[in-house]
Amino acid sequence: MKVSLDICRRQLNKFGEELCGDTVEVIYKEDSEIVILADGMGSGVKANILSTLTAKILGTMLKNGESVDECVETLVSTLPISKERQVAYSTFAILQVFHDGRAYLAEYDAPACLLIRDGQTVPLESSELEIAGRRIKEYIFKVLPGDTFVLMSDGVTHAGLGSVYPFGWGRTRVGEFAAVLSGNREMTGDRIAAEISGECDRLYSGCAGDDTTVVVSQVMARRDLSLFTGPPKSKEDDVRLMAAFMEMPGVHVVSGGTSATIASRYLGKPLRPSLFYDDPEIPPTAELEGIDLVTEGVLTLNRAVSLLKAYNQGDRSEAFYKQLDAGNGGARLAKLLIEGCTHLTLFVGQAMNEAHQAAGLSFDLSIRMQLVDRIARECREMKKTVAVNYY
Repeated sequence: MKVSLDICRRQLNKFGEELCGDTVEVIYKEDSEIVILADGMGSGVKANILSTLTAKILGTMLKNGESVDECVETLVSTLPISKERQVAYSTFAILQVFHDGRAYLAEYDAPACLLIRDGQTVPLESSELEIAGRRIKEYIFKVLPGDTFVLMSDGVTHAGLGSVYPFGWGRTRVGEFAAVLSGNREMTGDRIAAEISGECDRLYSGCAGDDTTVVVSQVMARRDLSLFTGPPKSKEDDVRLMAAFMEMPGVHVVSGGTSATIASRYLGKPLRPSLFYDDPEIPPTAELEGIDLVTEGVLTLNRAVSLLKAYNQGDRSEAFYKQLDAGNGGARLAKLLIEGCTHLTLFVGQAMNEAHQAAGLSFDLSIRMQLVDRIARECREMKKTVAVNYY
């Protein structure tokens, strides 16, 4: 079974600083995903520059296939040890998960990564390497779908230092907190990262004493979602489209009244409209045996697009998740695309909607095509694999 990483991050700047001294770099390769967290010494502009250099050097070299040994040697020559404090200018952690389930983790002076499996923290066995005078912890292991990794800067472990906790929140307490969250199936990586970051903010009383970064990466098996919207140009293609659509694995969504009628006719099952209105601006969904979600067309797709766009722009507010968890068709579609999908296949008919033609609404097709294009674009920005089939 092939796996991939769903990678989410949250950051708090040290109180009074405009820039964060931690940098997160994510590299997507054909065979794996790589997450790098670098923590620059100090705070503010200097720390930001140091951590950015570290993350960029590591990311570029690892992407080009260089070994960790070569990466560290390059860093040592670029970012030497501070003469005054005898500590590294930047610490780092590297997590690489291959699509075949192999994983590699390297840490240099960073808080140890947490692995949470089945609601429990799992200890990892490490070996210690000395590279160019630096001691690097190295881990090689296998992952399982559902595994959750938590990478953090020391701003997380130091939260509450001297107030709530004499020595800070600490890795063990962070692990216990994250394990409880991961035991809830509704808690995605982004929601877990938000909860950990929010707890850090609370422990710091809203004034973070250090740059605070948490990166939550969840191992996901491939999740397919197929979306059919719009009737084909030729009615003769109805059966061909539906056959290809239903052959796809995973979740099936049909959007649009005419599309739903085509699906109902092909499946030989009745279409049962719902009378439930979660949002007066979005038409209700319907039920069709064999299809996971049936929605109205343009208005629903537009709502889904607006939620996808907000997510990609970094909106992780409580208000956003309240909208995403709503029961209307647009929210349900957006939630499936954001949290329940790694591979999206779009089946797009290019015929004009007959009902809209009769009403003189000639813009239906162009709007639908624009919405489909935006869904594909927003999902690709989330690093999902997207394929579009036109009929």
